[in-house]
Amino acid sequence: MNEGEVIGGQQPVGPKLGPGGRLLLLVSKYVAIAGGLVFVAMVVMEIVSIVGRKVFSWTVPGDVELLQMGAAFASAAFFAYCHMVRGDVKVDFFTHNLETSKVAALDALGSLFVGLFGALISWRTAAGALGIKEVGETSAILGFPVWIAQALMVPSFALLAIAGFYLFAKYVRIASGRAGR
Repeated sequence: MNEGEVIGGQQPVGPKLGPGGRLLLLVSKYVAIAGGLVFVAMVVMEIVSIVGRKVFSWTVPGDVELLQMGAAFASAAFFAYCHMVRGDVKVDFFTHNLETSKVAALDALGSLFVGLFGALISWRTAAGALGIKEVGETSAILGFPVWIAQALMVPSFALLAIAGFYLFAKYVRIASGRAGR
């Protein structure tokens, strides 16, 4: 695709991004880094807990609860960046010989679905978090409010929706031949 830009010497990662797209990519990248740091912290916590259990008969209280809640946030943090750099799973066996405009139209459709899914999951996750807050559910060992962990996923899902809709608009411009205008 001649519209693609190269990042870090790698293959094209999609349409050229305008200032808003570059900002979206940057925000997505930092959210993904935050998710990665949460995973690293959880690994360190589990190592401390496992070694403590085996060597000192001591464990990190609520480590499994913390692991579950942290993994939920951290996993959600990667989706927007993955979509912005076209890291989604694609099967281009049937499309690699198609015209750029037809591939862009299919990519636009895929990005639209990503945007719609991100909006839906963001909305339902927020609604679920509010429902859990209303009933006052807490984790069994630490007594941590579960709604907080669920609510922390909402911004990542909203960012995914924004990324999907942004790339949808970009691909529509390429498919319609207006990308250079």
